[in-house]
Amino acid sequence: MNPALRPDLAIIGDLIKPDTRILDLGCGDGALLSHLARTRGVRGYGLEIDPANVAACVAAGVNVIQADLDEGLADFADGSFDYVVMTQALQALARPDLAVAEMLRVGREAIVTFPNFGHWRARWAIMNGHMPMTPALPAQWFNTENIHLCTVADFEDLCRKSGWNVLERVLLDRAHHRGAAITLLPGLFCEIALYRLRKPANIVPVG
Repeated sequence: MNPALRPDLAIIGDLIKPDTRILDLGCGDGALLSHLARTRGVRGYGLEIDPANVAACVAAGVNVIQADLDEGLADFADGSFDYVVMTQALQALARPDLAVAEMLRVGREAIVTFPNFGHWRARWAIMNGHMPMTPALPAQWFNTENIHLCTVADFEDLCRKSGWNVLERVLLDRAHHRGAAITLLPGLFCEIALYRLRKPANIVPVG
């Protein structure tokens, strides 16, 4: 894991093979794309809506397109990328299910991370009559960007119903560490979930 990267991005970076093509949705300042270009010869694009982050990408030499993820990926052809990545944005989209389907249309594999709403801190807050505020979900109910929170079980149900193959599942605490408690009761103790997915029919070669 590269210590210079944000911990979740470092984990994702380790999953990306050299000399591949990547589309990073909600790429922020382009740190992941810049790192992968330098260390693994990866080529690709980032999509980002925030003007300051777009400017940071341009300054870092990262190919970036200013776009709203809720508007979809219609500008990209089927099988354009080896990987499509989206970190900590799934829960903020109008239709997360359609977003993942689009990721698997334009990419051979999709890598998605999201906060687990089934974590015990979230459950405890709801039991006490309040919307959760946790280290993984720090915003209050009235100013949060999250509109479709889900649990690990919810996401895996969606994968089964949609026919997406789960190639890898990484369940972490808020410090991005694995642990015995998460292994024993993942739905209760996982705070951040990472899934690497593939659609069985997605065999269009990357140009």
